Amino acid sequence: CGRGGAASLAREGAEVFIPSRDEGGLADLNQRIGGAGSPVTDVSEKEQVEALVNDAVAALEGLDILVVNAGGAPPGKLDEVDDATFENAFHLTTMSAVWLWRNAIPHIKKSKQGRIVNITSAFVKEPSALLLLSNAFRPGVTAMAKMLSAELAPLGVTVNSIGPNAILTDRTRSIATANAASAAISLEEQLERNAGGLPMGRYGDASELGDLCAFLCSTQAGYITGQTIVIDGGTGHTIF
Repeated sequence: CGRGGAASLAREGAEVFIPSRDEGGLADLNQRIGGAGSPVTDVSEKEQVEALVNDAVAALEGLDILVVNAGGAPPGKLDEVDDATFENAFHLTTMSAVWLWRNAIPHIKKSKQGRIVNITSAFVKEPSALLLLSNAFRPGVTAMAKMLSAELAPLGVTVNSIGPNAILTDRTRSIATANAASAAISLEEQLERNAGGLPMGRYGDASELGDLCAFLCSTQAGYITGQTIVIDGGTGHTIF
């Protein structure tokens, strides 16, 4: 999802500074979209987040946009998730957002078009039966983002969240790989089965999520703040 957002923002003319733990994929993406930098970063580590924001501000000569995105916590139910996994998921999902906000917002306040977009999950509105850790932590990030939107609105800074589901990402493939192994079928067959059960008969592409992210960062979205916009091809059942 983060890669889709970076690519869409770059296409719209933004200078993009892209962190990731995946050194190989990071370098390839940075080269492909003409990024301003691509440091290998683990956002579950406070010191690395602080260094990341400082490096981004130096490379970009300021900061207008912050996209908060981190890898998803592993799936599992209550009796399948131990304390260490809970702790790691808390730092990856919750504290990474807190550290990014704390370090980036002082710079974003100086921008004439400050934007914060948090990529969370559609499950903040409709909990998953299998993703206990996502259910536990992503709604908290969403609630804090709502608070920030009110605090920053007088400065013209918008804060919104995107809740994806049924987007074909590496995480989607990883979960499908485990399901395919259990069913003794190929990954391609598992993905085809999954897609066939979706309202549109297909997964969403990361570029579609990226384009939504780019819109929320645009001047056209200047009066949209404090919202969680779900992009899931109609798979959810909530009305709000």
